[in-house]
Amino acid sequence: MAERVQQVKGPGARPPRGVKPQVKNPMKIFTRIMKYALKDYTVHCIAVVIAIFVNVLANVQGTMFMQTLIDDYIVPMLKDGSRDFSGLAHAITRVAGFYAIGVAVTLLYSQIMVNITQGTLRSLRDDLFTHMQDLPIKYFDTHAHGDIMSVYTNDIDTLRQMISQSIPQIFNSGIMVVSIIVCMLVLSVPLTVVSLAMVGIMVYLSKRIATLSGKYFVQQQKDLGAANGYIEEMMQGQKVVKVFCHEEKSIEEFKELKRIADEMHEKFK
Repeated sequence: MAERVQQVKGPGARPPRGVKPQVKNPMKIFTRIMKYALKDYTVHCIAVVIAIFVNVLANVQGTMFMQTLIDDYIVPMLKDGSRDFSGLAHAITRVAGFYAIGVAVTLLYSQIMVNITQGTLRSLRDDLFTHMQDLPIKYFDTHAHGDIMSVYTNDIDTLRQMISQSIPQIFNSGIMVVSIIVCMLVLSVPLTVVSLAMVGIMVYLSKRIATLSGKYFVQQQKDLGAANGYIEEMMQGQKVVKVFCHEEKSIEEFKELKRIADEMHEKFK
C-alpha cells in the first residue's frame, strides 16, 4: 500500500501520507510510556496498584463468601424452618460490605488514573512539540502536515485509551486470575484442571482474533493519516486549486486514495 499511496499527490507534491513505520520493539515503547507515567506520578501509580489489589480481593472474598452464606445459613434455615434471620442478615451485610469496598476503591483508582493519564499526555505533547521545533525543514517538506497533526490527535488519543483503560485492566485481570485460580484449587482440583483447559482454548482463539484485529487497527491508523494529510494539503492549497482549475483533479485523486484504502480493506476480509 505504501508504494501506491505515494502515487497520489496533492498540489504541494508531498511524498507519502499516512505511511508509518512498523513498531519493531513494542515492549521498548511500552517501557518508555511507563517511564513517562512514573516520572511524575510514582506515588499515584503505586496507589492505583494497591487499590486494584484491594478491589480484586474484595470481589474474590465476596464471591467465596457466597458458599458459606448458602451452606451455613440459607440451607440450615430452610431445613429447620427457622424464622430467625439475624444470622442471615449479618452474613448478607458482610457480603455487601465486601462489594462496597470494591466499588469504593474502583472509584478511587479511576479518579487517580484520570490525573495520571492527562498529566502523562500533557508531558508527551510538550515533548513532541519541543522535539518538533528541533526538526530540520526537510522533515516538514517530506511529511504531510496532516500526518504530523495525526500524531498529536489520533496517536495521542490511542495512548490515552491505553494508559487510562488497558494498563489498569491488565493489572486487574492479572491479579484477578491468580486469586481465582487459588480459590478454585482450594474448592476442587479436578474442576480447576478442566477450567484451565477451557481457558487455554479461549486464549488461543483470542490470540488469533487479536492478530487479525491488529491488522485492521494498523490499517485504520494509516488510512486516517493518509486522509488527514491529503485534506490538509487541499485546504492549504485551495487558492492554487482554484487558480489552475484543479478541482476535478483533486476530487479524482481523493477518490483514488479512497479506492486504495477500500482495496486494502477487501484484502483483510
